[in-house]
Amino acid sequence: MHIKEQAAERHTLSIVVDNEAGILARIAGMFTARGYNIASLTVADITEDHGVSRITIVTYGVPEMIDQIIAQLDRLVPVHRVTDLSDLGPHIEREMALVKVAGTGDHRIEALRLAEVYRARVVDSTIASFVFEVTGNPEKIDKFCELMREVGLVEVARTGVAAMARGREAA
Repeated sequence: MHIKEQAAERHTLSIVVDNEAGILARIAGMFTARGYNIASLTVADITEDHGVSRITIVTYGVPEMIDQIIAQLDRLVPVHRVTDLSDLGPHIEREMALVKVAGTGDHRIEALRLAEVYRARVVDSTIASFVFEVTGNPEKIDKFCELMREVGLVEVARTGVAAMARGREAA
C-alpha cells in the first residue's frame, strides 16, 4: 500500500527537552517546514530546578510520516527523549476546557443538567450565562461542546492534551 493510500492515524508524542529559550519555536518550525499539522500542543516544566520540560503534541499521519517526525525530533540537540505514546499502547490523556454558555429559561436548565452529566463545574455565573470547567479525554470535551452548541455555546478555551503512559515506568 502506498503512503497516500494509508489513512492518517492520530498519534500523541511526548517530548522531553531542556527548558531553554527557543526550543518550542524550533519544534513547531520543524512541523511547519515539513507540512505536518499539530492538532494539540502543551508544554510544562517537569523538574524542580526548572531545567526540563515535557512537550505533548498530538498529530495525524501515516506510520512512515510519524516515524520521520520522531527521527527529526530526536536529532534536535536539546531533546532528551521522544516517545510515541500511541505506539506504547494504553496511555492516559486529559484535557481541560472552559466553556461559556449563554441562555435563559429552559436553555439554562438544560445547560446545568448537561454539565452535571459531564461532571463539569460552574466556575462563573451571571444571570444570562455560565462558564463551565470540564476535564476529560478529548472526545468527552468534544461531545460536551457539541451538546452545549444546542443550548447556547458562546466560547470555548481548551488547554490541549496532557498525556502519560500507564504503568510504573516513565515513557
